[in-house]
Amino acid sequence: MQQKKLAAAIAAAYGLVFAHAAPARAEVAAVAAVAEAAVTAAPADASGAADSSASLPVAAAAIDASQEVVARVTVSTRRRNETSQSVPTTMSVLDANTLESNRVYRVQDLQQLLPSTTVNYVHARQMSFAVRGLGNNPASDGLEGSVGVYLDNVYLARPGMAAFDTLDIQQLELLRGPQGTLFGKNTTAGVLNITSKQPTFRTENSAQLSIGQQGYAQGKAVLSGAFSDTAAGRVSLYKTHEDGYITNIHNGDKVQGGDRQGVRAQLLLEPNNQLSARLIADYNVEDSNNGTLVFYSAGPSGRFLTQAAAVGGHPVTDPTLRQVNLDAGSHVGVHQGGVSGEVNWKLDNGYKFTSISAYRFWNFMPRNDDGLEVPVVLNVGASTRHRQFTQEFRLATPLGREVESVLGAYYYYQNLDNTSFTVNGPLADRFNATPAGAWSTVSSYGDGHLRVNSYALFAQSIWHLQPDWDLTGGLRATYEDKLARVTRDTPAGAAVSGAALASRNARYGAYNSGDVRLNNLSPSALLTLAYKLDTDVLAFGSVSHGEKSGGINLSVPGAAGVSSLKVDNEKANNLELGIKSNLLGRRAQVNASLFWNEVHGYQNNAYDPVSATSYLTNAGDVRSRGLELDTSLVVARGFTLGANGSYNDVRYSEYKNAPCPAERPGPSCDLSGRAALVNAPRWIGNLSAQYAHALAANIEAYGNVNYAYRGATYGTLDASEYARIPAYSLTNVSAGVKLRNGPTRWDISLWAKNVFDKQYYTSMWNTSPNAYNTVIGTPRQVGLTARADF
Repeated sequence: MQQKKLAAAIAAAYGLVFAHAAPARAEVAAVAAVAEAAVTAAPADASGAADSSASLPVAAAAIDASQEVVARVTVSTRRRNETSQSVPTTMSVLDANTLESNRVYRVQDLQQLLPSTTVNYVHARQMSFAVRGLGNNPASDGLEGSVGVYLDNVYLARPGMAAFDTLDIQQLELLRGPQGTLFGKNTTAGVLNITSKQPTFRTENSAQLSIGQQGYAQGKAVLSGAFSDTAAGRVSLYKTHEDGYITNIHNGDKVQGGDRQGVRAQLLLEPNNQLSARLIADYNVEDSNNGTLVFYSAGPSGRFLTQAAAVGGHPVTDPTLRQVNLDAGSHVGVHQGGVSGEVNWKLDNGYKFTSISAYRFWNFMPRNDDGLEVPVVLNVGASTRHRQFTQEFRLATPLGREVESVLGAYYYYQNLDNTSFTVNGPLADRFNATPAGAWSTVSSYGDGHLRVNSYALFAQSIWHLQPDWDLTGGLRATYEDKLARVTRDTPAGAAVSGAALASRNARYGAYNSGDVRLNNLSPSALLTLAYKLDTDVLAFGSVSHGEKSGGINLSVPGAAGVSSLKVDNEKANNLELGIKSNLLGRRAQVNASLFWNEVHGYQNNAYDPVSATSYLTNAGDVRSRGLELDTSLVVARGFTLGANGSYNDVRYSEYKNAPCPAERPGPSCDLSGRAALVNAPRWIGNLSAQYAHALAANIEAYGNVNYAYRGATYGTLDASEYARIPAYSLTNVSAGVKLRNGPTRWDISLWAKNVFDKQYYTSMWNTSPNAYNTVIGTPRQVGLTARADF
């Protein structure tokens, strides 16, 4: 019976992925309904998730209660299984227990647990990851992220492809600094590597339900087990609902909430001890009003408020009220998924061959409001349809040799289409003081297309110079061929002439860029010397070079024309000194690093107030240098304290043609020498405490406290003082009890996020004219989670 249920669930899940259609709204809604039915109809006894105690021993900074030591963390960042403390690379690792105890189920909350990390999030398309202040470049379909995101060894080309709930995650690994000599895609700031739990040959079933304030409700279920001695499967499901925490006073609705749901199916084949194959299919859907921006500042002139009053608009000007006044509101529709296959073959001579093939799709459809309750702009935004295929081959030499190497080849194909649109209402001319009929009731649509072929060869070797000395070297060569075209249709509206026609064409006129080509050769290199001071202390020094390929802007350019569509490579040279240590009989773990990163041609997304559009730019040269610390201490049996933090002095070495803020109007401004990068706080700190105590033979009580601090920072590329994100701190707590009753294990916990209900802002956004909007962080949320493993 177990095998039949598992087979049926896997077949249904794979069917959802393969049956995806073009991103028409009706078709998306139909697929979403199927996914929802699969989630809500799955019987509880046919789903389950492995409890942490039954999972692989990969807890990050968790307690081995029997030995009272910091548990070992197993990673495969060098394409072999080894403890994180033996890898001469700066990294942080979070396991499923850590994510669950801190109620981190969205990637945008990871910055509350990791040093030197920022997740800039508006919605799935306007999302980016930054490490050490580098990488905040959202909302550009023609630009890759400075931080690479991987799911089960598959590169996610769009950062928003990671904007789903953390479902059945084994662990997260954050590597800081340029990467590429082993990972599939070359990046300049770091890598976030997400690993899901594999199918198990031992039956594992569980179901979990969480409820909380703001209408939060989440259900999860996982089913895992064996078909035979050589085949096992796993199916994971989730569904999340949130009412939202911002009130739209126009109609009384709650916004910044919605529904997310997903399914993941896996098949593991191990016909013998030399060959294994893991097949994965997943599908995720979001139907929400995330992306609702709150008014933050009108800048020095207050022009936005004056123009709003002229059309009878009454925006909410106090962001602390957590309110908006919108006639249309915002909406986000996302459906994404893919299939992948990883094959590992251990050859007779000790070599290991790995092949990873993957296809993924991502469709994004928005509706955005103008921030007013009157019809100035009815809808504005850009929809995206993304397809990618990746193929990676690796050959690893046998372990135990004087020189151990990994050689590989990588291919990446991307096909992306987007549609930019603006639908104006009857008050557009009055609001913008344009001639009558110029912009009012005008619709404008433009299309962008991008095709990418990327080829890479890479190699990395570890030379064991002596028992205590290792030298690691790596090289990568990436060649990319990009082809793009940007067009815009003739605007649709009532016929006009003279000044009105000139104004309409200046803003919404037809455009065709023709073919825009970009060819890049991007080398990456790594050299690391590591020395074991003793068995539990590793010191290392590393120099590395990373390059991220150039980009093509898929928006209609301004006065600079076609040439401004292209953005050059981003190049990073990094120097790092680090130490990893286990002290006090492995009761304490102390890791520290010093880093200095020089970036040339830093890529970013800027805002043009004249055309009210975003565009790509090489934002000069950047220097990022600082100190990171990551520690854990087992105080007593079951009681662990943790602390991590970073000091990062990141600033522009040279940036003389930066966009000007509202308080300093002009054609360009000089930000050279200023610590003015977007969302790059100088100080980040996180403290944690975990305690667990056995009350009886089958009863254990536990509690967790997490405190996260982020310093003040600029929210927009123009470094306006009116767009400063204030410093803030958050406190999350949870307490619960674990019970065992025969084969069933229960885990019931009470939790609270943002205990002190702090008002905080996660990102800022330019808006017209010369005003700034913000994304408000989640207010206090108290909830209850119950989980059963059986």
